[in-house]
Amino acid sequence: MTELLRPHAEQLFADELAALERVDDRPRPPQWRLSPWAVTTYVLGGEADGVTITPKYVGRRRLIELAVATLATDRALLLLGVPGTAKTWLSEHLAAAISGDSTLIVQGTAGTPEESLRYGWNYARLLAEGPTRDALVPGPVFRAMEGGKLARVEELTRIPSDVQDALITILSEKALPIPELDDEVQAVQGFNVIATANDRDRGVNELSSAMRRRFNTVVLPLPDSADEEVEIVRLRLDSIGQTLELPPATSALEEIRRVVTIFRELRSGVTEDGRTKLKSPSGTLSTAEAISVVTNGLALATHFGDGELSPEDVAGGLTGAVVQDPVADRVVWQEYLEAVVRERDGWGALYRACRAL
Repeated sequence: MTELLRPHAEQLFADELAALERVDDRPRPPQWRLSPWAVTTYVLGGEADGVTITPKYVGRRRLIELAVATLATDRALLLLGVPGTAKTWLSEHLAAAISGDSTLIVQGTAGTPEESLRYGWNYARLLAEGPTRDALVPGPVFRAMEGGKLARVEELTRIPSDVQDALITILSEKALPIPELDDEVQAVQGFNVIATANDRDRGVNELSSAMRRRFNTVVLPLPDSADEEVEIVRLRLDSIGQTLELPPATSALEEIRRVVTIFRELRSGVTEDGRTKLKSPSGTLSTAEAISVVTNGLALATHFGDGELSPEDVAGGLTGAVVQDPVADRVVWQEYLEAVVRERDGWGALYRACRAL
């Protein structure tokens, strides 16, 4: 486990899942590892059998309850939100808590083939034996149907519309036809699909009305407050830092708050006090990007500094996150530095480090 760069959720939090399983005496849907109540506790944090359950998602409890309740029905779940709202992170942890397996995943891209949502063929056996069940190569959704588990479809709207339609029969009939064998695979109890999507990125394919009707949609918002966003960044940094052997995030809270403040102000187009209107850059400046900026800064501080995160350590990542368009975003960033960062007490070192870049 310690040698893995990125353990799956069911591996990394095996002790927490086992503790919840020991004390979970509430009704469980068929094939679920935990009850809906225990799944929600695993995601939002709590205590079980003397074990502290760390929060995996910081946000409104009702949203998580809606998501978990959907998966307990025959409706699929669509997690919708702008980039960086923890859609993929949440889908992984829901699959880990419900099925004990978060690896049945289809990554949506413009080149995702229909076989990824259905099945493929071992062409050597296909040529030698013809179409047989042994020559068939089941995809993640196929395996989830057979095993009564959750399948994850990431970035559903990046998948071409004609390929998306392969999910319609699966979601409505809970069966996957195999016309080459005059056969089908029927889903067993416990099977369902979690999809994620956003409409901000380029290359988005709209979902058809037929597809949307087969999902219950839960919209994941950006963090409500700066404190909430700081806490999200801190939690993720603690998790990442253990693997990368970086200092704990508690030592970097001042710089985390600065990065979060800058991102929130540029996203909203106004300073926290509401006095100064700002231009917004072309990027999303999501919480995920804030985590990346601070992680990179901690690595710089650890390997090229004294181990303490400084403004100079975050300046490079911060500038790179904001300036996506080298012309328009550069102007936005320079104006923000001069009008806001330069004038704030205690932000002089960050202003100088960013200007130097």
